[in-house]
Amino acid sequence: MLQASFAIQIHTAAAVLAFLLGGWLLLRRKGTGPHRALGRLWVGLMLVVVISSYWIRTGGGFSWIHGLSVFTFLMLVLAVWAIRTGRRTTHLGTMIGIYLGALVGAGIGALMPGRLLHMVLFGG
Repeated sequence: MLQASFAIQIHTAAAVLAFLLGGWLLLRRKGTGPHRALGRLWVGLMLVVVISSYWIRTGGGFSWIHGLSVFTFLMLVLAVWAIRTGRRTTHLGTMIGIYLGALVGAGIGALMPGRLLHMVLFGG
């Protein structure tokens, strides 16, 4: 991973931190001061994940995964809007969806053979 581009290093670090923090936030009591503060941090980490993805390209161009970044950004906007306007159910569902889709789902994809993360963790 130390040989990877700076964009990949930043992207991976932010994704791992967002995965850990997001899991913790989903399991903890909602609506508290710490939840709101750490939730803002989580949204910031996810923005780093989304933005950094545009500097990661295979073959020089964009792929379908960059569409996931656009979708994730739009869902982050929806989730923040929902909680600020008192739509807690929408907020919770959107945040769970982002966590499962953009972090768990994409993370599983990154672990597939031939991908950098697979090579770093499992060799070859």
